[in-house]
Amino acid sequence: MRLGDFILVNMERILGEWELFAVTIVPSALGMDSSSLRNHAKLMLQAIALDLSQGQSEEQQQRKSFGMGRLIPSESSAETHAASRLLSGFSIDQLLSEYRALRASVLRMWAKEEQSSTTDIHDMTRFNEAIDQAIAESIARYSEISSRAQHLFLAILGHDLKNPLSTTLMAAHFICETKDLDHHVEAAKRIHTAGTRMSKLINDLIDYTRIHLGSSLPVNPKLTSLESICRDVLAEHEMAHPKWKFELCVDGVSEGVWDDNRMAQVLSNLLGNAVQYGDDAEPIVIRLCAQANQIILSVTNKGEIIPAEKIGTLFDPLVRLIDDKQSNSLGIGLYIAREIIRAHGGSITVSSSKESGTIFTAILPR
Repeated sequence: MRLGDFILVNMERILGEWELFAVTIVPSALGMDSSSLRNHAKLMLQAIALDLSQGQSEEQQQRKSFGMGRLIPSESSAETHAASRLLSGFSIDQLLSEYRALRASVLRMWAKEEQSSTTDIHDMTRFNEAIDQAIAESIARYSEISSRAQHLFLAILGHDLKNPLSTTLMAAHFICETKDLDHHVEAAKRIHTAGTRMSKLINDLIDYTRIHLGSSLPVNPKLTSLESICRDVLAEHEMAHPKWKFELCVDGVSEGVWDDNRMAQVLSNLLGNAVQYGDDAEPIVIRLCAQANQIILSVTNKGEIIPAEKIGTLFDPLVRLIDDKQSNSLGIGLYIAREIIRAHGGSITVSSSKESGTIFTAILPR
């Protein structure tokens, strides 16, 4: 049996092996169902099988060897697959590992059932060329989308810094031009608020860069009360967002060994996210549940429900920028919160439903 026919006849077996490999790619594949894991593999294999059944000139063969021989003129399934995997949080190495596994499984299955011949060698060459072409298309699309996200990231960064900087300059100019002390106090408050916003953004960017350079976040653990941290951060947010209602529910003694400043950063980022995406007609609820060896911290807000397919990428700011065309925020707060929790040996998860709202739950060892 020719390789193209073998692929079509054994499609389900091949897809089964693809799925078994894809599910091992963690954490990106966590929570994916069978359809999501298989993604566009069937369409890619059908395109490859069709290509194998057709004749090929020497020029076409050479173009494929350079990754320049598109199998179809419109967007290919390989390109669509790359975009889908990027939005699911797959790295480019993980994307390429799927193709390596696909190549190996198809050739291994075929070799078991077919006797070697000159035709087999020709089909294997054609198959490898087709896989290489799919890889080239996937890499090109993945890189294109990543580059666009990075440019968008920089554009929003400039916007986020420009607004508080403009406020600071205007307030400083006002102080210089007026002698009214009462107005001076109000202007000074605006300068302080704007400066705080810029400082927080810059600190988050420093942390983000540090992590992506391969360093872990520095933490300084000491005995502290998570309840006290929550009350301090809540007071700040109540002042900054007077229209919102915040509730704190504490069950048990919430003392443990953590970096108090970092934990305040976690809570502030989670509350900021809840304010940005929640419904101000409903309270934001912070819960602390003390257990023997750990504390469970959760932040709940009501509002628009997060689709299940987006849950897995909430903590990846570049993916969120690509996926949310209306976004005007960098969205690195959740990413920093997760990394701080991980630096303390903990974990954070998200759930979202109409009945319960959106809940971020962090588990922190004491």
